[in-house]
Amino acid sequence: MSAEDLEAYENDLELDLYREYRDVVGLFDYVVETERRFYLANSVDVQVRTNGGEVFFELSLEDAWVWDIYRSSRFVKSVRVVTFKDVNVEELSKPEMKIPS
Repeated sequence: MSAEDLEAYENDLELDLYREYRDVVGLFDYVVETERRFYLANSVDVQVRTNGGEVFFELSLEDAWVWDIYRSSRFVKSVRVVTFKDVNVEELSKPEMKIPS
């Protein structure tokens, strides 16, 4: 497999992942971004912890979807994430009525 073939394969995976994200984003209430991953979730709990002067964040996500092209199953019941960098949690707005195109 050449470098171009590998790059084309990864580009196809990324495009498929984006399409899946676009299809499922309406099922979730929150977008969560950490330094390593991007998640969609219906329940998010963020706890700030300290240990020996170090500050870190512990996240608990329920009914989540993980942005990761290498996972065979991106839907997970619960996720626990520990990160040492900032966490961004946004609540998704839900339109009351979706007009068909």
